[in-house]
Amino acid sequence: MSDLAGYAAQLIRGRRATRAFRPTPVPETTLHDVFSLAAAAPSNSNAQPWQVEVVSGARRDALADALVAAHRAGRTSVDFPYSEDIYAPVHQRRRAAFGATLYGALGIGPDERDKRAAYDAESLRFYGAPHVAMLFAPDTAEARLAADVGMYGQTLLLALTAHGVASCPQGLLSFYADTVREVLGISGGKLLFGISFGYADTEAPVNAITVERENLSVTTRFHR
Repeated sequence: MSDLAGYAAQLIRGRRATRAFRPTPVPETTLHDVFSLAAAAPSNSNAQPWQVEVVSGARRDALADALVAAHRAGRTSVDFPYSEDIYAPVHQRRRAAFGATLYGALGIGPDERDKRAAYDAESLRFYGAPHVAMLFAPDTAEARLAADVGMYGQTLLLALTAHGVASCPQGLLSFYADTVREVLGISGGKLLFGISFGYADTEAPVNAITVERENLSVTTRFHR
């Protein structure tokens, strides 16, 4: 394995979803380097159909408060329709296995629904991360443009990892798209998901969990 391949393997396998952060902000120079690197993400015909809103400081705190308030009021708003039916039984099985691992690390039992709901609601504060990036697609976006934004999101996650910055992509944030637009003063765009990021709290048990990946033979076919 070449040095470059070895580094790529370390980078990709070393990236993980962090769910407990220290409040220390990421330096401005690092932010600039990370987002400049992420901008090299691929897209169809180089359309680059993403708009990224990076939120920090007092605006980050205001957004967290507004998201929690919207959640408590049941005031959801989604730009891309969502239903549990999008997951086939095999995908539901994988999700359930992950949920058991996550809540187990938090000391929350399978029947403690109130505690699970409380933890999910608290995630709207970005797990304590000092920054969050909201990833928007154009108003006209459907699946193909959303896929381009997804490729940008993965590139951003790897760019953060390469700079020693922990992160967590959060689909739940997109359930409050109108709230995000209102707080940030945005009039358009479709919110696909958010990425909370900062420096990991290495003492938090939730950051020590590991998840299994399916065997390659289950998810990938080689045609010759």
